[in-house]
Formats: sequence, structure tokens, C-alpha cells
Amino acid sequence: MPELLAPAGSFEKLVTAIHYGADAVYLGGGLSLRARAGTFTGDDLMHAVRYAHERGVRVYVTVNSFIHEPDMDKLDNEIENIVKSRADGVIVADPGVLATVKRFAPELSIHLSTQANVTNSGAANFWVGQGVGRINLARELSLADIKRIRKRVSSELEIFVHGAVCISYSGRCLLSHYLTGRDANRGDCAQPCRYSYALVEEKRPGQYFPVEQDEHGTYVFNAKDMCLLEKLPELVAAGVNACKIEGRMRSIFYVGAVVRVYRAALDYLATLPTEAWDDPGRIKIPQHYSDELAKTGTRAASTHFIDGTPDESAMLNDCSRHPQSYEPVAVIKALSPPHVLVEVRNPLHPGEMLEYMGRGLDTKRLQIKTIHNENGELLAKANPGTHARLTFTQPITELESNGLFRRELERRR
Repeated sequence: MPELLAPAGSFEKLVTAIHYGADAVYLGGGLSLRARAGTFTGDDLMHAVRYAHERGVRVYVTVNSFIHEPDMDKLDNEIENIVKSRADGVIVADPGVLATVKRFAPELSIHLSTQANVTNSGAANFWVGQGVGRINLARELSLADIKRIRKRVSSELEIFVHGAVCISYSGRCLLSHYLTGRDANRGDCAQPCRYSYALVEEKRPGQYFPVEQDEHGTYVFNAKDMCLLEKLPELVAAGVNACKIEGRMRSIFYVGAVVRVYRAALDYLATLPTEAWDDPGRIKIPQHYSDELAKTGTRAASTHFIDGTPDESAMLNDCSRHPQSYEPVAVIKALSPPHVLVEVRNPLHPGEMLEYMGRGLDTKRLQIKTIHNENGELLAKANPGTHARLTFTQPITELESNGLFRRELERRR
């Protein structure tokens, strides 16, 4: 089975990704394409790598922004910090960064970011010749393209299987910089592709016309999220080495929910008999895996380019995100039966039904019996941002630290 590679936009997200079964995580240093996600530098980076390695999980550090000349003065120190941390590899897009890594840290494994737009075997082999050991292929490729590249390229190949898709080519976009002054190619995207747009005629200032008549406006650049869960069997058979999940800017609940489903799916595929792989296109991921993934609350889902050029169904034009059926409520911090210490993310009340998201696809419904604060005082409500001790009407033997609780929005009681 390929490596399951998960986003770690903060140390908390790293812990969650590892808890739910990631084989590896990727995180940002000081020159990453997610400048507003948590960055790991100095001791923080060393702590993150140590935590992951103690649990058998690999760590790759992103240095994948397009470097402008003033940033070159920071680059040597960035690479030095990555080497000291004992991270397993560095993700780059800029040839200047690649050359610097080879010069100062020739022992460091180099992965090529999707930002490099690798769409053919010629480009892939060029980068292999420059010392790249793994290539994250462009999202604009079909399964047939991936198969052809796999036959002609010796390096490891990595594919995005889930998460946001930019309206621009391989995420290289100037819209944010033009509208807000925040450069997407240097990690500071304001995501203007998610905004609602209207049309204004120069001689009618102040009169705005929807591009499409709709009471919500129109989101003309808003692509649905990618979801290749059902394509996993064919990607595995094609020889993909790593399946990557996008989302360093997303919540720990998104990270945990998505990782646990893809982990379960890969584990399911690993149990299939050899003869099943004679025709991987006929292997079906059970429906309840997709049903579980749908509970995460995203921009709806599309397979985008994997079956060929997508049509308008790959866009979400009437709203910024798909309606959510579940919401996150708490993270388990410690277990001291009969109490469960949680960090609260949405208000909690006694009597409410929660769902505990176990590893794999195990889900346990529990009803809150009592809520106490850390001083032992009984509460009628636990507020977001606080710690609370919960007891439940059911046994809590299957619960684990770092596990997540969610709540169905239609069944709060």
C-alpha cells in the first residue's frame, strides 16, 4: 500500500493525523506555501519530528514557496534547521531552493511540490536528474496520464487524493496578490477564488448584477474539493507511492476525519486477495466509507481531472461551502474513568448525544451524563475554549486520548 501523507498545520493537527493513522505528515517551516498555518522552526520543529519518529511516522518539511531575492538570505538557515531536526525530507518547487538543499544538505531527501506543474514523464525525469527522489504530480492529470508516467519514471510518485483544488493551474495564482496584496506563490493566499462575485457596468456605479441569478450571489471560481477515495484501488495498482491529503489550514477535525477514512480504506485494500488485483477497476470501496467522509463538511466533492477534463459539475457556484450535517465538539485530552477530560470546541450540555470517532471507522454514540469544570464544579454548559470533565451514560472503555467527538446537527439531544 502507498504511504498515507497527512497535513500538519500545527502540532495539534500533527498529533491528530498520527492518532488516526497517517504514515507521514508534512508541515511548514519559515518559507512554506501556507504562511498563515502554524510554522515549525527551531525547537518546535525538533519537537514535532521527535514526536512523530517515536511513533514510527515520517516528517517532510515544506520549503515550497517561490523564493524572491530577499528570501535567499533566510534559506541557508532554514535548510540548516531542517537538517538539525532530522526530518525525513524537504518539499521544494523552486530550482534555487533545490540547488541550495543539494549544496548544504546533500543527504536530505528531496520531494518536488505539485507547484512545479509536473504533467509529463519528460519533466519528471528532468527533476529526477536534478536529485529529486519523489515527485508530487500535478492535480491536472488523469489516471491514464499517471499510469504512463509511472512506466517511464523511476522516482517515487505522489498524488493528491483529497482536499481543496485551486481554480488556477497547479495552484500558481496571481489573483490574491492583485486583489489583496497577499502573494499566493509565497504562501499568503487570501483565497479570493472562494469569494462571491457580481458584475458592475462603469456608467452605473453602485449597481451590481449577479453573474448568475441566484439569491446567494455566485462563486464563479469556487472549485469543489477533490475526493479520490473511490479511485484508490486504481491508484494503488498504478504504482503510486504516496497518497497525499491537502489541508494544513483546515481544522484538526477535518484532518482526523479524512485521515481515518483513507487509513481504513487502504487497510481494507491490503486485505484483498491477490486475484482481486487482476482487475483493480472492479474493486469497490464500501459505500459506508464515502458516507463517513461526507460528514466532514467541505465544499462538496469531485474527482476533478482523474477521469479526464472536468465539467461545470466540479464547481460549487451557489455557496462558499457545502452544508454541514455534523459539527466538531471536543478533543479528548485525558482519561480518568469515569471522567473524560476534553477541550471544548462547541458548546456542550448534559443530555446531548455525541459521536466518538474511533480509529478505523469505529464510531460510538455516547450521551453526556454530567459536565464538571477542572475544579470539580458541576456545570449546566461547557463553553468553547475551556476544559471540561465529562461523564457518560455508557461505558468509556474504547475511548483514547487525542480522539475526537462530533455531534449531528439535527440530533443535538
